Amino acid sequence: MSSYPNNNVLRLSGLEPLVFTPEINFVNIGERTNVTGSKKFARLILNGDYDQALEVALDQVRGGAQILDVCMDEAMLDGEAAMVKFLNLIASEPEISRIPVMIDSSKWNIILAGLKCVQGKGIVNSISLKNGEEEFIQQAKTVKRFGAAVVVMAFDEKGQADTYERRIHICERSYDLLTKTVKFNPQDIIFDPNIFPVATGMDEHKNNAIDFFRATRWIKDHLPGAKVSGGVSNVSFSFRGNNPVREAMHAVFLYHAIKNGMDMGIVNPSMLEVYDDIPKDLLRHVEDVIWNRREDATERLLDFAESVKSHGKKSKIDDAWRSLTIEKRIEHALVKGVIDFIIEDTEEARLKLGDPLKVIEGPLMDGMNVVGDLFGEGKMFLPQVVKSARVMKKAVAYLEPFMPLPDEDGIDGSSSSVKKILLATVKGDVHDIGKNIVGVVLACNSYKIIDLGVMVETEKIIEEALAQKADIIGLSGLITPSLDEMVNVAMEMERRGLRIPLLIGGATTSRIHTAVKIDPVYSGTVVHVTDASKSVPIAGEAIHEGTREEYHKQIKTTYKKLRKDHEAKQQVKQMVTYEEAKNNSVEIDWKNYQPVKPAKLGLTVMDELDIRQLRDYIDWTPFFSTWMLSGKFPKILKDPVVGKEAQKLYEDANRMLDRIAVEKWLHAKAVVGLFPVQRNGDDIIIDPAYTNGNQYIFHFLRQQGKKGKGVPNRSLADYIHPKELDYFGAFAVTAGLGIEKKLEEFQKQGDDYNDIMLKAMADRLAEAAAEFLHEKVRKELWGYAKEEILDNEGLIKEAYTGIRPAPGYPACPEHSEKRTLFTLLEAETRIGMSLTDSYAMYPTSSVSGYYFGHPESKYFGLGKIAEDQVEDYARRKGVSKEQAEKWLSPNLSYSPQLSYV
Repeated sequence: MSSYPNNNVLRLSGLEPLVFTPEINFVNIGERTNVTGSKKFARLILNGDYDQALEVALDQVRGGAQILDVCMDEAMLDGEAAMVKFLNLIASEPEISRIPVMIDSSKWNIILAGLKCVQGKGIVNSISLKNGEEEFIQQAKTVKRFGAAVVVMAFDEKGQADTYERRIHICERSYDLLTKTVKFNPQDIIFDPNIFPVATGMDEHKNNAIDFFRATRWIKDHLPGAKVSGGVSNVSFSFRGNNPVREAMHAVFLYHAIKNGMDMGIVNPSMLEVYDDIPKDLLRHVEDVIWNRREDATERLLDFAESVKSHGKKSKIDDAWRSLTIEKRIEHALVKGVIDFIIEDTEEARLKLGDPLKVIEGPLMDGMNVVGDLFGEGKMFLPQVVKSARVMKKAVAYLEPFMPLPDEDGIDGSSSSVKKILLATVKGDVHDIGKNIVGVVLACNSYKIIDLGVMVETEKIIEEALAQKADIIGLSGLITPSLDEMVNVAMEMERRGLRIPLLIGGATTSRIHTAVKIDPVYSGTVVHVTDASKSVPIAGEAIHEGTREEYHKQIKTTYKKLRKDHEAKQQVKQMVTYEEAKNNSVEIDWKNYQPVKPAKLGLTVMDELDIRQLRDYIDWTPFFSTWMLSGKFPKILKDPVVGKEAQKLYEDANRMLDRIAVEKWLHAKAVVGLFPVQRNGDDIIIDPAYTNGNQYIFHFLRQQGKKGKGVPNRSLADYIHPKELDYFGAFAVTAGLGIEKKLEEFQKQGDDYNDIMLKAMADRLAEAAAEFLHEKVRKELWGYAKEEILDNEGLIKEAYTGIRPAPGYPACPEHSEKRTLFTLLEAETRIGMSLTDSYAMYPTSSVSGYYFGHPESKYFGLGKIAEDQVEDYARRKGVSKEQAEKWLSPNLSYSPQLSYV
């Protein structure tokens, strides 16, 4: 039994106790059961695969985690329900539930739900003085009542603590409120005094590490019983991409932080070097930066980092494969994506076989079959496959002049036995990265791809499919109006008596939508394809003579059952009337809130954003998802399975970014509008004095699902003052201007890899530009958060005040509002952005949305809405109910008879 009295140490527990005795040096917090920190975990939770999600938790425990951080903050997730379900499942697994749980959320209702079902004594992460003392005290009392410990962020009404003085002031104030007013056990208080980056090149950041150490020591000396935690990876943010330096910085920082009293923290063991094992020259440079020991410490470490980055085993060119047979050399080139010798090898094969067609059907196709097999087995990854396709295309392009004119259609007009797949992004939609990737993967598996591009009319899709004798049609779309276009194509195919299998894919598509909306209107095979890797087996079963009939019956039976289950769920879905929903709006203390007047009202145009500046705001995790590499950046670079390929991809992307910036491949522009507004119910009316007398109204929707006690039915309009003058913003930004010229070059060269890479980088830059712009609005143009200091990780986690929801996304899913937004901002004339008839933005790499600045504004999902709100929405917008139903079809709780054709 411990000799430490209960009130002298922090005691946590799952099924087993975790006692913070003086002998415990440092406690590791497992972070992989966090939907914002683990792409894999998020995917499992969103797909409802809780059994596999439990395996993630088990891996954390077996990997040495002493506390399990559980976070369910995801826009497309019912976070409260997910938290309850997962914690209850953890409770049934003794090996997991033996350790304490940290309930991690920025949403109080989720924390509260977690507290109600977590067993043992856990930690709440987090509370702060951000919204004032009243809320802080109320939340602390609730945590105390549940018997949990609490993480307190060094954050107050003025923002995040960024100096030593601000850190200790906020922590002392929080401690006094907790211990004197709330009577909170001091041992159960854990402070996070904010770890910020060093070596950023900015003088004000030079003492960031020292300030944390000093604040940690001060807390331990002056706030008896309190503990200190933090996220260590923030300190090395300036050296992302250079893992040896980052690992050394983490080890040095943690070594000194622990010496100064740091008790626990989130640390990635795979990015942590042993302090004594750090090379002495690197250690000296890192210590100089951490302790700010020299005026030129940052510059010296930057210079030294280049040698560390390139240091290691000298790359030795392995050319042994050049002595293999010509067939094996071609296979090697395809599998490894080596383009250097493919022309001379292809010519050698042509001379040997005496027929260019035999080269394609022989060694080239054999090599691609190997690529397809390796990809299917998970032994190759998408970036490698795309490089293989580039080699194949270059070889085929070389052979084309030697080939006779085709007598019939086939691969390059040569063989009718090759199966053909027609791909198209539907009318009104301009997004094609996913479609292009699917095309490459299918081409690597011996299919001929007929790509019709984007914005393709239904008639053209069907006519081309018939003319080309396509074996399969694949439809792609990213925006929700594309869903209706897909239904339209399926209905027309049925009307014309086609039975060509129809594959459905794209970001907004889903298995349930395909089953409920598309499958019933087409008697041929309809299949939803979740990602490129699934397209090959699906295509094979859908058209192979031996499997297609059985597959057709199986899919039809499966989708029929999905429809039946979906209908049953819809019948039990509890709704409230629109009037009841409005009466249960978000409760905000408007009496004690003074709206901040923007520093600059009206439009602000930024005619040329600096690409070099935008790249610092890039969120790299979605970039790797585009290439079907799963994992959060930067951890993915060290992943034992995909890390090596992820590192290569990251380096290629940064080389391309260098060229984009220097050679001006892309141009980025933006327009921001900040306006006085009045609220009218769920509408927001822009002051005509700032719009040349023109009337602009934004129409918002309200949740209608029945909520629990104290949970509001939210609308974005709730964040605008109901009676008095308030302020509201809108923006449009693009990073895709000028992209067509470079894409055309890559397409002419058959270079799918760089074609996809450029599109992916343009998308990342557009999102980065939106992040940069929002920061500029918060700190300067609107100025309601002038003191904010956040690193890129903080920006990605949306740790700032205010939100920027976009039309078409969960809180405001109706796309037609973009027309009002674009007209208000004069986006087309000001910065060259436009909308298609289906409200897709062009250039493709563009972002637009609204700005809400109220500190209580937050993201949410609208969910299903009822007929009474649809009727009201149609009235407010001045359109027919049928038109409103078409716009809102994914969110309807009932099934109107919509006419798609």
